[in-house]
Amino acid sequence: MLGTLASAGGGVTVGEIVETLLLRTGFNTRMVIAGTTLLGIASGVVGAFAMLRKRSLMTDALSHATLPGIALAFLFAPVFGLASRSLAVLLIGATVTGVLGVLCVQAILRLTRLQEDAAIGIVLSVFFGAGVVALSYVQVNAPSGSAGLNAFIFGQAATMQARDVMLMAVLASGALIASIALFKEFTLVCFNDSFARVDGWPVSAIDLAMMAMVVLVTVAGLQAVGLILVVALLIVPPVAARFWTERLWLLVVLSALFGGASGYLGAAISALLPRMPAGAVIVLTAGVAFGVSMLFAPSRGVVAGALRRLRLRLRIASDHVLEAAHDAGADRIERVTMREIADLHGWSAWFAWVVRRWLIGARMATGTRDGIVLQERGRRRGRQVSRNHALWEQYLVSYADIAPSHVDWSVDLVEHVLSEELIRDLEKKLAQRGEALPSGSGVTA
Repeated sequence: MLGTLASAGGGVTVGEIVETLLLRTGFNTRMVIAGTTLLGIASGVVGAFAMLRKRSLMTDALSHATLPGIALAFLFAPVFGLASRSLAVLLIGATVTGVLGVLCVQAILRLTRLQEDAAIGIVLSVFFGAGVVALSYVQVNAPSGSAGLNAFIFGQAATMQARDVMLMAVLASGALIASIALFKEFTLVCFNDSFARVDGWPVSAIDLAMMAMVVLVTVAGLQAVGLILVVALLIVPPVAARFWTERLWLLVVLSALFGGASGYLGAAISALLPRMPAGAVIVLTAGVAFGVSMLFAPSRGVVAGALRRLRLRLRIASDHVLEAAHDAGADRIERVTMREIADLHGWSAWFAWVVRRWLIGARMATGTRDGIVLQERGRRRGRQVSRNHALWEQYLVSYADIAPSHVDWSVDLVEHVLSEELIRDLEKKLAQRGEALPSGSGVTA
């Protein structure tokens, strides 16, 4: 059982951690870890397409809509001669009401003017409320056999038997295999459903197939993660993977890896620590992956974005310093002059110091006790920025009919980002108009 591997003193040894991660513990624990890992992989793949199709919130409505099906399946199973406690019977009931919930959302969208978020909110709340009422009725009227049904709300992996894990693995594997088989169709509908419809593709059928995969994954994860938390496995891994790549195939692979790692590590941690529910720990593990991705992804992460903005700001600020030195005809910038430039542009003393270090680090200037001395690279950049300023200013005055006294502020924003191609176009247009071009090189750094 999960949650029973802590040592007698309440601590966890390194040996226990290694044994659990290498699946050398009890049979049931190994099965649960393997099953949740497969569930995470399938959730990552299916969730990636749901996210790209903008159906992530639909998974939330679907998961909550499964609760009344569980209660109804428990009540009516004896009518058909089936065992009320059979996991397969309960999951069939969950599937039926889950699909019904999705169909209700689609019906509301087609028959009314409500937006998708309102339709999802209505179905989610009504079905979940109906499920709570049905579950309460079951517990009051069938108390002897209804124990444990509440576990489907938050999940209880510790109670899963080998046959339950096998059923979960079969459902998750089916969703995974079907998603891979329909990769081309899902991709087409996710990125250009209008083209797919015009080209004759059955978009509605593909959408239904995609939601069917979501249903399978949701139902597979009910006992392990719970209907409230299973939606996190369908949303968090794909969103975390999105921070790392712009390519679809890599997004799907990374989403599967994040989902699988969340299921594996979350179940292992739950096995090592007593009274730690596996579903919640799995979701928290996925949340950690999302947090790391959001902060430290190399291109789309918060830290990378902040560094890019800082580098751009420093480059523009250093351009202002070099341009001021060029316009003043000086190769040396004293500390007093640096403070005047900082005051003009509203820089703090700390940022002015960083700009000075940036110029020195970029080999555009050499630091001295009283300020900085420009190197050839810095002087050349100063000439280029100054010429870009004059060229763009002249263009605005000549072509946009803007008064010379009104162009300086906007020119200060543009002079740092003029490309070589744009510089050549500006020179060509001004030459055709007979305007005198500013002196100096027209090539930007």
